[in-house]
Amino acid sequence: MRKGPDVASPPSPSPVAPPARLVVLVSGSGTNLQALLDAIGDDPAYGAEIVAVGADRDGTGGVERAERAGIPTFVCKVKDHATRGAWDEALAALVAEHRPDLVVSAGFMKIVGPAFLAAFGGRTVNTHPALLPSFPGAHGVRDALAYGVKVTGCTVHFVDDGVDTGPIIAQGVVEVTEEDTPEGEAALHERIKEVERSLLVEAVGRIARDGHRIEGRKVHLGHVGE
Repeated sequence: MRKGPDVASPPSPSPVAPPARLVVLVSGSGTNLQALLDAIGDDPAYGAEIVAVGADRDGTGGVERAERAGIPTFVCKVKDHATRGAWDEALAALVAEHRPDLVVSAGFMKIVGPAFLAAFGGRTVNTHPALLPSFPGAHGVRDALAYGVKVTGCTVHFVDDGVDTGPIIAQGVVEVTEEDTPEGEAALHERIKEVERSLLVEAVGRIARDGHRIEGRKVHLGHVGE
């Protein structure tokens, strides 16, 4: 019997990397958390899944959003621990239980300490409503207005042992208008938050899909060696 020509087997599909595991920390209503939930739900290729949401207080809207989405939650309050260091260790342990690839501080209003950074330094992402290194701290919007800047914005950065001093991942610019006054700070803050949500979603997705490396103060998004 005459043998027919060899037929090449189709190439095996490339293995699909599992989604990056995210633990999201919140203190308030959870609008940044919701932006991440929406991005993950809308795009199967986003590259991440939220495996837990933690808060530093009871009754947060962020935890309620997570519970509605069926995501495990936990609360770790400073007042329940003898010292701030003990709280920091407890928070690190609770987060570690969920084996995150990345921790996202999404409106989390506590400064983490040495124990947390020893476990998750270089992979904890935070947002700030100003263009760092200008106007760090709790009143970035107010301080920018008081200084008279013509543009401000938001920053997504990695957390280090300072206050809003970690390596910058991405920044978005928001124009300051003549109508933006210290008394009308809330309106500017809302415009910043809109940009912040989009910027956070984009940055977390890129880190989840493509990885990152930090060289000094510079953050490179993409696979190491590219």
